[in-house]
Amino acid sequence: LDQLVEATNQNAHLAVLHGRDVFYVIEQRAPGKPLLVTDVGVRLPATLTATGLALLAGLPSEQISALFPSRDALVQRDGHGPTSVTQLRRMLVDVRRDGIARENGSVTAGLKSVACAATDHNGLPAAAIASTYAESLDAAEEATVVRAVQEAAARLTARLAGRRA
Repeated sequence: LDQLVEATNQNAHLAVLHGRDVFYVIEQRAPGKPLLVTDVGVRLPATLTATGLALLAGLPSEQISALFPSRDALVQRDGHGPTSVTQLRRMLVDVRRDGIARENGSVTAGLKSVACAATDHNGLPAAAIASTYAESLDAAEEATVVRAVQEAAARLTARLAGRRA
C-alpha cells in the first residue's frame, strides 16, 4: 500500500470479505487527501464498495447465491447499491469484464474508489486493494490510479502464490 500511495498520491486500503461485508485490514493515507470513513476494523456492505465488488466478482455463482439469496440481503444507502440480485450479478459481470471495480459516491459523496482483487493459489479472491480519491480527479490521473491498483493487486497475488512480485 505504501507503494500504491507513493505512485498515486491517493489514499489506499486493503480489505477482506467477511460474509456480506468488507472488513478493512490496512489503511494507508496520502498526505493532504480527504479523510475516509474506512479505517482498520471498519465493516461496510460489500455491495456498496469497490473492494467488496472486486471480491464478490471473483466468487463462484453459487457463493453469490448463498450470500444474496434475495433482495432482502442487499443494502441500500442514500439510493446507492443494487436493488436486486439480478442487478448485482450484472455489476459483477462488468467488474470481471473490466478487471477493476468502481464505486462513485456510494460510501462518501464526492469520492470515488477503484479496487482489484488479489487471488490465492486457487484463483479465489483473498483480499482487495483499493484507492480512494476525489471525483474531480481528471481522466489521465484516474487512469494512472487504475493501473497502479491493478499492479498492486498483481504483486500481492504473486506473493500469495509464493512468487516474487
